[in-house]
Amino acid sequence: MVRPQSTIKRTARVSGKGYWSGTEVDVEFRPTSENQGVTFVRCDLPNQPRIRAAVGNRVKGPRRTTLVEGGHAVEMVEHVLAALQGLQIDNCEVWVNQPEMPGCDGSSVHFVEALLRAERIEQSAIKPYLTIDSVIRVGDESCWIQCEPSQTSGLDLTYQLEYWQPAIGEQHFSLLINPENFLDELASARTFVLESEAKLLRKQGLGKHVGYDEILVFGDEGPIQNHLRFSNECARHKMLDVVGDLALTGVDIHGKLTAFKSGHRLNAMMAMALIEQVETKTDSYRDSENRMFNKSA
Repeated sequence: MVRPQSTIKRTARVSGKGYWSGTEVDVEFRPTSENQGVTFVRCDLPNQPRIRAAVGNRVKGPRRTTLVEGGHAVEMVEHVLAALQGLQIDNCEVWVNQPEMPGCDGSSVHFVEALLRAERIEQSAIKPYLTIDSVIRVGDESCWIQCEPSQTSGLDLTYQLEYWQPAIGEQHFSLLINPENFLDELASARTFVLESEAKLLRKQGLGKHVGYDEILVFGDEGPIQNHLRFSNECARHKMLDVVGDLALTGVDIHGKLTAFKSGHRLNAMMAMALIEQVETKTDSYRDSENRMFNKSA
């Protein structure tokens, strides 16, 4: 359950266009010291403002995870965070020259490949963790996430997807999250939209540059001019988003998590609930230490 923190050995780079803006963006993953966590650095702005990957910095927004600190933002960070979390790279600076991360192929695989080339190295400090010892649930009957105790060390994730579009339908996927499983089963699962949604977004001036080969667009018969990597790729991608959003807790989670039709909003609600558990346990530990100290004194 306890593991050392890690960073990368050398700088890694990924370039591409943002799905929403169409703007070219360069990303650099840089190593940093222990206990620093993940921080985005906007190198395109004066004084290179820093935006910590923390759930308290998340703001509401459609279809993506956006972080804001000091009035500066980074958008669509979930696939970058999923790559770092999935590979257990804990301390990293992510230097970017635009607010939106590159869409690439709609998965985390391009970020993962760059990070693997950079090589993960262990550090001295221990990675903080949270062991779930009671049921935590957010959402309602239509969509929800539940976290509960598990006999397994690590995060045992299940995602249940239900779509009215027959080409997607009901999908289910379960996975114990560790670097090997993440790399083989989750990192390459891509973003998906319905054809009707894609047309609406383009009318709004969004995603005009994105082709059918860069994202899964579902028509009545399935993906248009594209092919699935997994029969349940949509459920897997939703799980990828969960991993990225829960990375905002800054801790390893040991427990069983089931998500039913959840999105970024519910994922963030669960991350906040988990942070409250961490803070409660930390306060309890400190109180216990103080009682022991006062008793011995």
